Amino acid sequence: MLAPPWLSLSLSLSLSLSLSLSLVAPAGGAPGGALSFLALGDWGGLPEPPFVTPRQVATAAAMGRAAAELGGDFVLALGDNFYYEGVKDEWDPRFQDTFERVFVSPGLRGVPWFVMAGNHDHAGNVTAQLRYSRHSPRWRFPHPYYSLRLHLPGSNVSARLLVLDSVLLCGHSDDFGSGPGSGPGPAGPRDAAAAAAHLGWLRAQLEAAAGDAFVLVAGHYPVWSVAKHGPTACLVRLLRPLLRRHRVSAYLCGHDHNLQYLEEGGVSYVLSGAGNFMEESRPHERSVPPGALRFFFGSPESPGGFAHVRLEPHGATVTFLESTGRVLHRVTLPPRRL
Repeated sequence: MLAPPWLSLSLSLSLSLSLSLSLVAPAGGAPGGALSFLALGDWGGLPEPPFVTPRQVATAAAMGRAAAELGGDFVLALGDNFYYEGVKDEWDPRFQDTFERVFVSPGLRGVPWFVMAGNHDHAGNVTAQLRYSRHSPRWRFPHPYYSLRLHLPGSNVSARLLVLDSVLLCGHSDDFGSGPGSGPGPAGPRDAAAAAAHLGWLRAQLEAAAGDAFVLVAGHYPVWSVAKHGPTACLVRLLRPLLRRHRVSAYLCGHDHNLQYLEEGGVSYVLSGAGNFMEESRPHERSVPPGALRFFFGSPESPGGFAHVRLEPHGATVTFLESTGRVLHRVTLPPRRL
């Protein structure tokens, strides 16, 4: 798999796979010192023809425009990549029908996607999604969880992005069924030892990130959400204390089908789950800390949306964009005090 000429990857294998990325801004790209990515969750089309939704198609086109205009060094795919039961194997036609033939805008050509699995992906074959990395030059899914070290071009500033498997940590959640995991939250990890190893890896990665100006953690399930699924009790218990203790800049997620921004305990929470469906209900407004919710958008008439993150030495700017191109909300996070 060939990387774009401005992207270099070095791999080191330990308990899990850790990636180190060094980005040098391409000619005509963002000004020196800036690195940008798009964050998109719950974008996975449909299991029957035409295998996409109008909202997914509109969002894909808007992402291409945003990458061209605002910068887009990579895409962070926040899970539920293929509705409703993931893929069967690494040759599943859904990779073509729901991904390769949809995200075709010029602004997305050659842009790598760093992928995680959501609960609908875990309903199928996640190993097949890992193996598809061997078939596509832009699909990067090296391990169920992994670390990206980001170097802001033209500066000595670094950031770290930790990509989690929140289903492995907390268990499966069935949005539509009536069995285990179909209630208010995940039913608990299927493999307790694997979940404990994942959590141990995360603790070690957060310790190693002490010198990074920005630390971003991403998983499919939300820690906090006011929408249909609400807070994930498992993550509130296990992850929230680590995010606060290590002064994590932001936690990015999907799962609920809308756009949200919350702040609590010095941590920003970016929910971007509007790539395929939109839901405007807010049944869990009283389930999040008072004053935490700063922005919410879930209009069912909307053609979808996503988040754009721009990292610069002086701050990380998070912009929520509707697929019309309209800016819905913007906030700038300061670098961590080292």
